Amino acid sequence: MREQMVERQIKARGIRDEQVLQAMMKVKRHEFVLPGHERDAYDDSPLPIGENQTISQPYIVALMTELAHVSTESRILEVGTGSGYQAAILSVLAKEVYSIEILEGLGTRARDLLARLGYKNVSVRIGDGYKGWPEAAPFDAILVTAAPDHLPQPLVDQLKVGGRMVIPVGDFYQELEVVTKTDSGIKREKIIPVRFVPMTGEAEKD
Repeated sequence: MREQMVERQIKARGIRDEQVLQAMMKVKRHEFVLPGHERDAYDDSPLPIGENQTISQPYIVALMTELAHVSTESRILEVGTGSGYQAAILSVLAKEVYSIEILEGLGTRARDLLARLGYKNVSVRIGDGYKGWPEAAPFDAILVTAAPDHLPQPLVDQLKVGGRMVIPVGDFYQELEVVTKTDSGIKREKIIPVRFVPMTGEAEKD
C-alpha cells in the first residue's frame, strides 16, 4: 500500500526528488494515524488526529518536503508537529529536526511516538510555533503545517540566508508559498492553493 501511495499519488503527480520518494516509502504512515484509521493511512487524503487537527495528505507532505530542498546537513524547523508524520519524513533526510506543537496532547503523543519509532534526531517542543525556536536558529529550512494570514516575522528572522520556508498563507483561501531569504530580503513564490488548519496563538493577534 505504501508503494502504491508513492507511485500513484506522489510520483505520478510530479514529485521527482529521489530522496523524498525514498523517505515517503520508508516512513510507515499507518503508525501516525488514530486507531481505526490504519486502513485509510495510504489514501490520498488528510485524516483526523484529534483536537480538530489532521494529518496532511501524502502528496502535500512530499511536495512541501521537496520544496524545502532538505539535505543530510540541514537543520530544519517544523511548525505544527501534529501526528509527527512530517517530522519523521524530515528526520530521514535531515541532520536535525526541531518541531513545535501548540496543543500539548498532540505534541506529547507525537514526541513519544517518534522516540518509540527511533527517530532520534527530532526534538519536539510544546509551544507557539509562530515564535519559532530562537535558541536553535538559524535554520536551513522551515516547514509550516498550519496557515497564518500573514508571514510570521519571527520565522523569517530565524531562516538562514539562502534558506527556504514552505508555508501556507491565507484565511479561507490559502496559497502554499516558498519564501527564500536573500542578502537583500525575501523572495516569495506561490505554488498551489491549499487548505490547512489555521495557525493559532500569536498568529491570531499580530
